[in-house]
Amino acid sequence: MLLKFSLNEFKADREYRNISPRTLESYMATLNEFHAYCIDQEIVNLEDCTSSLVKGYLIYCGKERKNNPTTVNSKLHVLKIFFNYFESELEIFTPKSNPTKRIPFAKEEIKIEVFSDEQIKQMLNYYQRLKYRDKTLYSYRDYFLIIFLLGSACRLGETINLRWSDVDLHNQIITVTGKKRMASSLPMTDKLKREFMEYKLFVEQNFNSLPEFVFTDRKGAQLTDNALKCIFKHLKAHMNFKNVRLSAHTFRHTAAHRMLMAGADVGTIQKILRHSNIAMTLRYFSLWGTALKEQNDKFNALNKLL
Repeated sequence: MLLKFSLNEFKADREYRNISPRTLESYMATLNEFHAYCIDQEIVNLEDCTSSLVKGYLIYCGKERKNNPTTVNSKLHVLKIFFNYFESELEIFTPKSNPTKRIPFAKEEIKIEVFSDEQIKQMLNYYQRLKYRDKTLYSYRDYFLIIFLLGSACRLGETINLRWSDVDLHNQIITVTGKKRMASSLPMTDKLKREFMEYKLFVEQNFNSLPEFVFTDRKGAQLTDNALKCIFKHLKAHMNFKNVRLSAHTFRHTAAHRMLMAGADVGTIQKILRHSNIAMTLRYFSLWGTALKEQNDKFNALNKLL
């Protein structure tokens, strides 16, 4: 089978399986990049893809495209899904000939970046000055975006897909649709509720009717992934932060860090972050051991025995 045709076959299968458009877009971005690499290596047939070819592509991603190990592993994950499909469904490959079967994931440097209190205040003050000076939708929206991300620990996709119908101000509950399209309910603090109420009032006064989505452009249309990333790129240019990435996920990590440092237990943090695997949550505990030590000092079984 021609490699270019195999990409269309795989895409059609994922569309039939009804995976999210965002996931499919991510899959195809990696596969199209891999396809271009294969053409450069004069490989046009799917059956001619070997482990050496895949490893060469991954090395190319790391050295030439400057992808970090986490990104390289994400691309290998997509390739494994792709080749496993042609092994299990179409039997073009066997477990022995599948080029990704024996390729291990690269070791990743576990580093979770968080914002300092001063950095958070700097970002809020930046938008606050804009907010009170010209009261534009963009400045207030982006100001509220920071408040929301810190108060909810939501992912990028959960944020752009949040509808006003998902926000229950009376019961102080936010319903978000996360990975695998699973809906989850998050408690809303009193502070976040007040911010939501004020922002909703502001939005209603700037549109003829309340838009469907919480975060929109000036026409009331839903923000895209790229539009939200551009907000952070614009903010980064004004903040001049060093050694921390300005992204939705950094706000998520920061929210988790603040909960941990305040004494939240691993089960609570896992539920708030909606981690299906507690191993991810435990990364926070292993990285920020000070809070863990304080909790151990407070609740250790030996405290009342010796």
